[in-house]
Amino acid sequence: MQRTLIIVKPDGVQRGLIGEIVGRFERRGLQVIGMKMMRISPALAQEHYAVHKGKPFYDGLIRFMTGGPVVVLALQGNNAIDVSRKMMGATFGFKAEPGTIRGDFGLSSSFNLIHGSDSPETAAAELARFFPPTELVEYKLTSCEWVYDYSGGQPQ
Repeated sequence: MQRTLIIVKPDGVQRGLIGEIVGRFERRGLQVIGMKMMRISPALAQEHYAVHKGKPFYDGLIRFMTGGPVVVLALQGNNAIDVSRKMMGATFGFKAEPGTIRGDFGLSSSFNLIHGSDSPETAAAELARFFPPTELVEYKLTSCEWVYDYSGGQPQ
């Protein structure tokens, strides 16, 4: 099972979309193995978005991500990264397809509701940044047998 980090950004929290966003991932079949509300410190935001340092939007992004509480999620599931990124939709809400999180709730080119890891390597680093191992909870989700076909021994 693959793991990924999701952040419900300050605009998603302030708009009361936490339950809707988490519910979409759960209904799709992804398992929540970690979740917490927090305020991201400037230092943590700078570390998390270091890849964007020097870009014109960087300073605004750091202010935005530290400007209010966020909800961070650790999700697990078959192809969790690709599945969650498709569910999120295009980066800019006005370009995102209806049915995606951004397509259903976003219009802005800067406030885009949600962050998700873009690769297994990024996911591992991001999960370690936001969740100590003791905060990730391993448990058998009984509905997995109804989400995945295990007839070949592995989730299909």
